[in-house]
Amino acid sequence: MGDVEKTLVQNVDQVAKWVDVLIEFGVTYGFQILGALLFLFVGLKAGGWLSRRIQGLCEAKGIDVTLSKFIGNTVKFLILTVLAIITLGNFGISIAPLIALAGASAFGATMALQGPLSNYGAGLSIILARPFIVGNTITVGETSGVVVEVKMAYTQLLGEDGERITIPNKDIVGRVIVNSETRRVVQTKIAVTADADIDRAVEAAKDAVAKALPKADAEAGGAEPQVGLHDFT
Repeated sequence: MGDVEKTLVQNVDQVAKWVDVLIEFGVTYGFQILGALLFLFVGLKAGGWLSRRIQGLCEAKGIDVTLSKFIGNTVKFLILTVLAIITLGNFGISIAPLIALAGASAFGATMALQGPLSNYGAGLSIILARPFIVGNTITVGETSGVVVEVKMAYTQLLGEDGERITIPNKDIVGRVIVNSETRRVVQTKIAVTADADIDRAVEAAKDAVAKALPKADAEAGGAEPQVGLHDFT
């Protein structure tokens, strides 16, 4: 038998051994793997359904959208964690390292406020403390707008001109936040001639605003439009 034939026979034997190993593994663990995959699939579906259900209940109770999503996602994460631990336990994998990893993650979350992940730590603080919610009009530093979304890493505002403003959460926490809630201050100037009757001009402006916004008082929570003299030109 030549060298080529010997090499071919050895390769065939090696492949046969691997096939035997795979068959034995499939027979021994096949149903266990299928059961674990089915368990995970059902668990994922149930976790997603329960997360959406809890989020809907929170919103029905008047809890704002951001906090409702956070609660729902937290429940889903806990369910997935339990599923993963149970599945690994069925395969004989120790969960002690996972517990140690969870402790390290908690420590990392504590340090996140000082590191490059500070945006996420600040986002968690905003979601839990709720200095503002979606729909509020806020001013942070020189930036103003209506809150349209609060994420773990950033907060998005809608400016007066319709532009979307993204602010890293670490730049919000610890600063003075002016929250006008759902009210927005709209200012405008009307020029009149120097010889005009100022009192009549002010009254005319008030009447015009009252006619244009007949429900302004109710919508603004009792805040009446203010009209007055700003300066002379």
